[in-house]
Amino acid sequence: MVLSAVRGGLGFLTRLPVGGGESEWDAFRRAPVVFPLVGYVVGGLAALPLLLPLPIPTVAALYLVTIYLVTGVTHADGLADLGDAAVVHGDAERRLSVLKDSQTGVGGLLALGLTLVVLALGAFGLAGAGGRLAVTAGVAIALAAEVGAKAGMATLVCLGDPAHEGLGSALVGENGPSGLLAVAVACIPVVALAPATGGPAVVAALVCGPVVALLVRSWGRQRLGGVSGDLLGATNELARATAIHVGVVTWTLL
Repeated sequence: MVLSAVRGGLGFLTRLPVGGGESEWDAFRRAPVVFPLVGYVVGGLAALPLLLPLPIPTVAALYLVTIYLVTGVTHADGLADLGDAAVVHGDAERRLSVLKDSQTGVGGLLALGLTLVVLALGAFGLAGAGGRLAVTAGVAIALAAEVGAKAGMATLVCLGDPAHEGLGSALVGENGPSGLLAVAVACIPVVALAPATGGPAVVAALVCGPVVALLVRSWGRQRLGGVSGDLLGATNELARATAIHVGVVTWTLL
């Protein structure tokens, strides 16, 4: 059952060729603990360029390329949809109609563009800007940021209410707050690595995911009436970009 859920999670959250079908999807959507487990895979792969003896800009670029080769653009599309819905005037029904619109407007382009710039600058810091960031700390922060981002998605799944029928409701409608215990346990390995790698910086990066998720959940409840699949994807992108910066800043200050 667990392996089926992990396979379903990898199939849903990444572009990795793991196969899987309806049974794996059903197992995954009832097991929010799989989100951070997938985060270990994505974060580990994304951190590999940080180990290469290449110029800092090249390493940062490779980090970005690896992220989106592994995860695809589905989550980024959710962020763009959220950006469009955030700038629209009207009630929840109007915003939901914008979320479902396949065309990307100015709000979506701005949200996506700013987030990518923020992530790119954070990747520059991870790559060791100024020689202040050790390689092991950079890798640990990158891993913690990805696990935390996926834990943020799990937080929305466990605490959110569906905004409408669809892919988001298939996840949110199947889980409750009790699922967060297993999610927290799945994050323990990152916390255990912190003293030997990035210390408080790793923990700070990890925590960003759930914090961003709670902010997105609050916005969704007020503006949309709940959580949609687009908000899940947007949480992943916003949490990752935030966590990278928070981790790097914490490392440099402490």
